[in-house]
Parts: sequence; C-alpha cells; structure tokens
Amino acid sequence: MPFPGKGPDALMERLDEIAQIYPLDMVIPCLDSEIPNYLELSGEFKARGIRTPLLTKKSFDRRSKENLFQLGKAAGVRVPQTIVVSDLMAAHRASEKIGFPLFLKGKQYGAGRVTSPAEVASVFHSLMAAWGGPVIAQAAVHGSGDEYDVVGLGDGQGGLLGSCTIRKIMLTRNGKAFGGIVVADPALQKSVEKIIRKLKWWGPFELEFVKGKQGHELIEMNPRFPAWTDFPSQIGCNLPAMLVDLLLSRPVKPVAPCEPGKMFIRHCLDLVGDISQLAELSAGSLVKDAQPNLLQSLEPVS
Repeated sequence: MPFPGKGPDALMERLDEIAQIYPLDMVIPCLDSEIPNYLELSGEFKARGIRTPLLTKKSFDRRSKENLFQLGKAAGVRVPQTIVVSDLMAAHRASEKIGFPLFLKGKQYGAGRVTSPAEVASVFHSLMAAWGGPVIAQAAVHGSGDEYDVVGLGDGQGGLLGSCTIRKIMLTRNGKAFGGIVVADPALQKSVEKIIRKLKWWGPFELEFVKGKQGHELIEMNPRFPAWTDFPSQIGCNLPAMLVDLLLSRPVKPVAPCEPGKMFIRHCLDLVGDISQLAELSAGSLVKDAQPNLLQSLEPVS
C-alpha cells in the first residue's frame, strides 16, 4: 500500500489494482494516518460498491488530539490540560504554562515525555519532521499512573454495541499495550459511554485513559481498532465481526461486557517462506504460488 502521505489518489489507484486481481467487497482501515484519505474517497468507494466504515469527518476531527480537551469538556470527561502549538517558541511557552513533566504529541501519532526545558526542542522537532504540525502539549496525569485501554464499537446513534476495557500490565517502549487484563470499572465505563454518546460515533474506536488523583483522565481517542483487538474476540466480544455485519446491514445485538480477569500477552511469530516471495512482496503483491505455511502464519495472533 502507498504511504498515506501520497494522498487519496494514490490509495484509490492501488486499491483498483488489487481489485482487478481480487475483487473487494469491504475495506476497513486500521491506521490513523490513512483514515483521512478514506474519508475523502467515500464517494469513490460507494461508486465501486466497496463498503467502508461510515465514520464522518466531523466526528473524526472532534476526537483529534488538538480538539480532545474541548470534547472532554463537552462530554463531562476529564482530559489533561492541552495546548496546541505550531512553533518551537510556542512549545516552550506551553511547557512552562503546563509544567514539567509533560508530553509533546504528534498530530496523528507519536509522543515524547519532556522533563525539562532542555528537552523541548528535540522532541518538538522530531514530531514536526515525522507528522507535521501542529504539535500538542499535554499535561502528565499525576496519580497511580495505571493506564487503561478501551476498544469498542459505536452504532452511530450514540449507543455502544460492545466494548472491552483492559488495564495495561506490560508496555512496549512506546507505551503501547503488550499485555493487559480485563477490568470492570463502572466509572470508567460511564466515561466511555459519555464520549460515544456525544460524538454519535459510528464504528471502531480506542480510548486511552490514565488513572490520576481525581479519577480516570482521557488522554487519546483513536478512530480504529487497536493492535490487541483479537484478544476480546476470543472471549466473546468479536467486534470486527460485528462491524462486518453492520456494513452488510445484518442485525447486530449489543454484547455483554468481557469477563474481568481474562488477560493476554502478545508474542512474536516467525514467518517461513522463500526469498522469491519476499521479492514479490517488495515489488507489490504476493498473489500466487504462496507456500501454505506462510499463509497460515499470517493468521491474526494476540
């Protein structure tokens, strides 16, 4: 697939190439940076009979990092103090106003913890180089520091069709969930429902919270399934399958909360194949003569 920065035309051209080899009924984007291209191409997908999640640009923009503080205020959910900055001087001013430590975050992805004025410039410039402006300065949450992730599916009317809440028990270097345990927290669930109701969110989402002295604070909302989505599907909450049913206009019933205490730990899997297959993938697509063991290895894992 082309990099999202190449724009919607490059994306549509590549999908048309794929559709000539293998017709597409549905495409579910899973990267924050590619979703704007899918939103812009909604008419093209409709004309081709390809279903995609019915997320609106308005909802997508309202949950963005630069607008998250305003969304939290409107929904009655705590969000750490946030200041949007477009240049280094503004980043220094925002950091002094918020106080150290704090986080500088990229527009679509990436974040760096800043503990002193000397660290502001390097983190700011790296985020601008990777994602462009603006950069978001966000206060650190003081308290237990426990991090929570919620994956869910909204019905577009303000309702929640299903969700799974985990407390992160293992983190990657970038702070992503490498292991988690299901929790039942009525206060946290209420915050999730407030956000989805306010946005009238349609489709998949991920909400990230940190527990502070005054309760859970929302630090990010992502407009797609997170990497650990396969985990709840194995304990009775198959949200991707529900999304497919929604897109096919099949009846979908809300699912019960996941059982607390269930946990997952991610692991790596070696893919075994031939060097010729790697060459094909590097050139574009692996469409024939694939070894069965390679295809089996590509099945989702958690």
